[in-house]
Amino acid sequence: MAGAEAQDKSSFGDGLAVAARAIIADARGSLANSELSDAEAVHEVRKALKRWRALMRLLSGPLGDQAEQMRIEARDLMRALTGARDAQSTLDALADLRKAEVPFSETSMETIRGRITTIKDAAEQSGFSQDMRDRLSHYLDFATLTLERWPLKEISFDTVADALASTYRRARQLMPEKWLETDAEHLHDLRRRVVEHRHQMDLVEHLWPRLGQVWAEEAQRLRNRLGACQDLAILTALTAPRQTLAPWRSRLTPAIEARRAAHLKTAARIASRLFAEKPKAFRRRIAALYSARQTKKPKA
Repeated sequence: MAGAEAQDKSSFGDGLAVAARAIIADARGSLANSELSDAEAVHEVRKALKRWRALMRLLSGPLGDQAEQMRIEARDLMRALTGARDAQSTLDALADLRKAEVPFSETSMETIRGRITTIKDAAEQSGFSQDMRDRLSHYLDFATLTLERWPLKEISFDTVADALASTYRRARQLMPEKWLETDAEHLHDLRRRVVEHRHQMDLVEHLWPRLGQVWAEEAQRLRNRLGACQDLAILTALTAPRQTLAPWRSRLTPAIEARRAAHLKTAARIASRLFAEKPKAFRRRIAALYSARQTKKPKA
C-alpha cells in the first residue's frame, strides 16, 4: 500500500516537471518565432512567465527559496516588459470603449488611437530590445538547468493541494465588499491572484475534466473582466493633466466609468460563484477528487 502511494505521488511530481518544461518551451518558441510582431511576442512571453510564476509560487513551499527566487526574477523580467504591454492595454481599452456610447467622431478616435500607437511603438523599441531578448533567453536557460536539479518527483499531491488552497484563500480574501468603490490597485492585486489561481488549477484540471473545464472558464472570465478594468485604469492615467490624452479627458471619463462599472458588475457575479467555498472546503474537495481519481486507477 505504501509503495503504491509513493508511486502515485511520484507520478504527480512528474506531471509538475512536464508542466514546467512545457512553459519554458512556450516562452522559447515565442522568442524564436519570427512571424510574431514585437507586440505579439511580448504578449506570448508574458503569458508564459505568468504561468511560470504561478508554478514557482506553488513550488515555493516544498522547494523554498530556490523557487521563490526564480519567481521574483521572472516578475522582474515581466516588469521590464510593462511599458510595451501597458501601451497595448490602452489600445485594448479604447476598443472596449466602443461598446459604450462614446461622444467622439471617427476622426477623433483615429487621432487618439494614433497617439497611443506612437507610444506603443516607442515602448516596444526600447523595451523589447535584443538585450531584453538575451536576458529572457538566459533566464530560460538557467530555469531549464535548475529544473533538472529539483526533486519534483518527491512532491506529493497533498503538498500541492495545500499550495492551491493558499492561493485560493489569498484571492478570496481580496474580493471587495463594494466592487464599484474599489480602487484600481486593489482590483489589480485581485486580478494577479486570480491569474495565479487559474494557472495553478490547470495543473490539476485532469482530476475532474468536466468540472475543471467549467472552473477554468469561470476563472478566465473573471480574469478578463478584471483585466479590462486594468486596461481602463491605464487609459485613464493618460488623460491626466499634461498627458497624451488630456485634451479628451472630459469626454473620455464618463465612457471609461460606464465600461468599468459594467465589467465590475459582471466580475462580482463570477467571483461570488468561483470563490463561494471557504478555503478549507475547497481543499477538502480537491483532495476528495484526487482520492477518487486514484481509486479508479486500474491495479497492476
